[in-house]
Amino acid sequence: MIADIKKRALHRSRILEGQMRGLQKMIDNEDYCMDIITQALAIQKSLGSLNKLIVENHLRTHVSEMFEAGGEQREQATAELLKVFELSNNRGEKS
Repeated sequence: MIADIKKRALHRSRILEGQMRGLQKMIDNEDYCMDIITQALAIQKSLGSLNKLIVENHLRTHVSEMFEAGGEQREQATAELLKVFELSNNRGEKS
């Protein structure tokens, strides 16, 4: 993993950990529902930021190498990226 991205990803994950503890406390304390929802949405946004960092690292490292290798590796990289794109676009949709 690229050192700078790793540092930022770990920082983001620690923030998320604190946000989750806060959310659990809010639920346990039976805080106002809209406040709990606001916290949950903030966590989702933070997860999105973490995902962006991980995708950036993947593109700069693994995908670059896979594309250079060509052939099956290139096809695998493309399939992985399409799968992540599909998963990100299906958030919140009902099956």
